[in-house]
Amino acid sequence: MTLLSDGAYVAERSLATVLFLALQQRRPLFLEGEAGVGKTEIAKVLAETLGRRLLRLQCYEGLDVSAAVYEWNYPRQMIEIRVTEAAGDRDRETLASDIFDERFLIERPLLQALKPGLDGPPVLLIDELDRSDEPFEAFLLEILSDYQVTIPELGTIKAPSPPIVIITSNRTREIHDALKRRCFYHWLDYPNAERELEILRLKAPDAPEALAREVVTFIQELRKLDLFKLPGIAETIDWADALTQLDKVALDPESIDTTLGVLLKYQDDIARIQGSEAAKILQEVKRAAAASGV
Repeated sequence: MTLLSDGAYVAERSLATVLFLALQQRRPLFLEGEAGVGKTEIAKVLAETLGRRLLRLQCYEGLDVSAAVYEWNYPRQMIEIRVTEAAGDRDRETLASDIFDERFLIERPLLQALKPGLDGPPVLLIDELDRSDEPFEAFLLEILSDYQVTIPELGTIKAPSPPIVIITSNRTREIHDALKRRCFYHWLDYPNAERELEILRLKAPDAPEALAREVVTFIQELRKLDLFKLPGIAETIDWADALTQLDKVALDPESIDTTLGVLLKYQDDIARIQGSEAAKILQEVKRAAAASGV
């Protein structure tokens, strides 16, 4: 808990426990949950509080070895070949050996993670793995098994000490069980009202207390609806900041309708909430505030 709280991350005990165990046993931590619940932030906080380098691999469809692990700097190799041919001072075999030297190797995040710096093994964030293709997932499984990668021209590069690995998924598709078995797993859900209010106090300290409570209550009610994209924690913070910039000390129908674009990211969702639905939720917010005596 202390490691995360030092980085201003408000975590529930179950998350803190599985993170502690993953660090102690040097196992990757697989975090699954809806977009915007704070999965990526955990890796950033770990890197900051531990004083380690953060390496981020953003996954996408079509991600391959050249983008994730390494590739050769072909333009520099071609220049080296032409310069050597013009000088005529090396034979073909020597030249072939020289151009496949580490000087011409472009290291991507997975290869960089196998080479710890002076401050220790880095934090490797493999973000949104569910966006990648299954062949890449299989390749990643091989790397996480032994923390090594083979480059045909150079040989096998093995990490002297495993990096701290955080893998995230928004569950747009299922990740294969073989990869999950090599990780500790945690489902990260939207925070309850109490924890979200605590987050808001840390991340949006200028927001008046009454406004912060109403913002949290409104968003908690909003997440009960069947929207295309529910607001995440980042949207909660952004909305509280926006309302504070507008000198609001409490929610009102006009301020909600005019700032929904900060909170919701799809026009269909905005159109559904704007007006009567927002007013209905606001009534619930005011009723809850009155009942709690705030």
